[in-house]
Amino acid sequence: MAKSDIEIAREARQRPIAEIGDRLGIPREALLPYGHTKAKIDLDYLESLSGREDGKLVLVTAITPTPAGEGKTTTSVGLADGLNRIGRETLVCLREPSLGPCFGVKGGAAGGGHAQVVPMEDINLHFTGDFHAIGAANNLLAALLDNHIHQGNALGLDARRISWRRVVDMNDRALREIVCSLGGIGNGFPRGDGFDITVASEVMAIFCLATDLKDLRRRLGNVVVGQTRARAPVTARDLKADGAMTVLLKDALAPNLVQTLENNPAIIHGGPFANIAHGCNSVIATRASLKLSDYVVTEAGFGADLGAEKFFDIKCRKAGIAPDAVVLVATLRALKMHGGVALADLGREDVAAVRAGCANLARHLSNLGQFGVPVVVAVNRFSADTQAELQAVVDAAAAQGASAIVCSHWADGGAGTEALARHVVEMIEAGEGAFRTLYPDEMPLWEKVETVAQRIYGASGITAPAMVRNRFRALQAGGYGHFPVCMAKTQYSFSTDPSLKGAPEGHEVPVRELRLSAGAEFVVAVCGDMMTMPGLPKVPAAEGIHIDEDGRIEGLF
Repeated sequence: MAKSDIEIAREARQRPIAEIGDRLGIPREALLPYGHTKAKIDLDYLESLSGREDGKLVLVTAITPTPAGEGKTTTSVGLADGLNRIGRETLVCLREPSLGPCFGVKGGAAGGGHAQVVPMEDINLHFTGDFHAIGAANNLLAALLDNHIHQGNALGLDARRISWRRVVDMNDRALREIVCSLGGIGNGFPRGDGFDITVASEVMAIFCLATDLKDLRRRLGNVVVGQTRARAPVTARDLKADGAMTVLLKDALAPNLVQTLENNPAIIHGGPFANIAHGCNSVIATRASLKLSDYVVTEAGFGADLGAEKFFDIKCRKAGIAPDAVVLVATLRALKMHGGVALADLGREDVAAVRAGCANLARHLSNLGQFGVPVVVAVNRFSADTQAELQAVVDAAAAQGASAIVCSHWADGGAGTEALARHVVEMIEAGEGAFRTLYPDEMPLWEKVETVAQRIYGASGITAPAMVRNRFRALQAGGYGHFPVCMAKTQYSFSTDPSLKGAPEGHEVPVRELRLSAGAEFVVAVCGDMMTMPGLPKVPAAEGIHIDEDGRIEGLF
């Protein structure tokens, strides 16, 4: 019987974190240990690396996710281990998991099998407390805002036009829309409010896009919390909140160093969702990784239509970085689901369904080609996969001008990705990439959203009610038209209907709401029924999580 992910992780022989730092040339005084196996890297030390040449950057993304799973993080870890095995000094740079999915549907998010980052339980739960700091900073601003109104409202905030919401890092649908300040005059003025999940907070986005503490405070100060009756914006700086918020985030801003099961270095920092936020780890972590190693493997959340597009059009644009190669992860099980096979029937060979599902793969390959970066398909192999099915994927990728390489990293660790690693190196050394974004800064906001919908989602166009169209015009006129757009859309389809698998075309993308993230410096287009506070499923993963008689956590995977 195969061992579970958590059993494999517990058998790992982790090296002291100082030894992992030694691999990267980090002096021990620049490591701030959190126990023996994780540490933060001092920001002043990272600043001293600015003169070093950058390594090569590899983005790992995936086809449209399904309940069958794709294994993007597992592949990222496995590829980093594989690159190290073939003699390339490589760092894997990932996002921190949110407690919401851990206790909801997804479970842990630290890789799987023999391609994991450890200490797994710590990473999946509270880690070094970064998310708690982000939630505290977000909610401090909310508290200062309501206190300002209670104490006389000198700024003239219109309680009907407050846009800043509270957050908690948990799936809790009951908090989506609330009324606060009930209970009498001592508790403030009652008003409508609501919670988002922490990973959807603008503070999270700012945290992951800031380049240093000074830039962090600048961005936090620019956050627009609401408007006056005259529609003038009120910012966190106006509330004198930016300084205290920065203090709460000071320690968290230093990136976290851990290791893979094969004792290779890993940096894990920040974690915005890609379906409702921009889906990438912090700019500080990525830049640090590029200075510390020859190759950096990073990932962007969910499918390439969400995470990869935002990685290119938001993170790369804002951080001034460019990927050298892209790995698109697919599984036969997921492709069969896109080809119409039910979850219960995925264990049976069905070459026709794989071919039908490869329409999704082909769309993602075509989309990625628009960004000018060489792409390879990594087929994350399962034991039930057949040779005929695998060949169908190879053929489908070849029809799009890409190679598809079968990988066995879940079972074999880095040894199972050596072929993929060699191919990635070959693509990069060929030097044929010429990265470009999908749209220019000067394109109007409406056209940016429409461009993403048409060129990435295969839509005929976008629709929006009059109120949202007016919001587009107001933000454009207000000086925010040069911002990139961050699409909040279901991760389960190219459309806004999660039941439409494969590669739907000609659909319309309804834009329900437009949110300004002035500190993060992008505009969020909320599409379809997308929620910024998820709910728990009928049977939450939390029901199976417990501590056994030996004090070990069970049920996290």
